[in-house]
Amino acid sequence: MKRLAIYAGTFDPLTYGHLDLIERSAELFERVILAVAVQTPKQVMFTTEERVAMASEVVRRIRNVTVESFDNLLVNYARERGVRVLIRGLRAYSDFEYEFQMALTNRKLAPEIETLFMMPKEVHSYVSSSTVKQVAQLGGDIRDFVPPTVRRYMRKVLAASRKSS
Repeated sequence: MKRLAIYAGTFDPLTYGHLDLIERSAELFERVILAVAVQTPKQVMFTTEERVAMASEVVRRIRNVTVESFDNLLVNYARERGVRVLIRGLRAYSDFEYEFQMALTNRKLAPEIETLFMMPKEVHSYVSSSTVKQVAQLGGDIRDFVPPTVRRYMRKVLAASRKSS
């Protein structure tokens, strides 16, 4: 059996914390699917297509990582892909309650699929996509939080939003 895993999220935008988990997951599994969620309760800055393009560009050097979008229950998407491991990131204790509930819900829906929790390196443990967006929107320096590709996308979106307002 191939060792496959899915790391799913909104990735709006993809941060160095996400990239840390992607790189480390790629060392543990033969193939990792970075699954960009289409449906999200979060206010997104980027379209699904932009998030997929951005992530694809960031991970292109990691040979065993592919980027796809999905628009259904994560466990159903995993079943369709023949994947039995879901990777979830935990930055702080505040993430734990939500992730724990999701893992137990997924286990109830698909007991054959396991959830693997990973923590980013300490240097990235406080960074969230929401914080990055807020800092960028207020003109702050986000160099330490996101890869250059992401900064380029963010500048473009922010410039467009300033022109339209």
